[in-house]
Amino acid sequence: VLAQLADLIEQRKQEQTEGSYTVKLLKGGPERIGKKVGEEATEVVIGAMKGDRAELAYEAADLMYHTLVLLASQGVPPEDVWAELAKRYHR
Repeated sequence: VLAQLADLIEQRKQEQTEGSYTVKLLKGGPERIGKKVGEEATEVVIGAMKGDRAELAYEAADLMYHTLVLLASQGVPPEDVWAELAKRYHR
């Protein structure tokens, strides 16, 4: 699912799909996207502290989406992240 979402984000980036929230974020640059990543990270922590599994899952999905948008804005393919995770797993 993450790979499919990353592909969709890249498609929106390339096509500049009118009315797309993703395109709006990308046009805002790393500062705007970074703020969203920070907000979503905070909301993930709040969901966890409340012990609300549904809220935690919802906010974690938002965090992952916004992180993928940030990566796309910087030209970093998600495969670079997967490779970094694989290196850490195999240590």
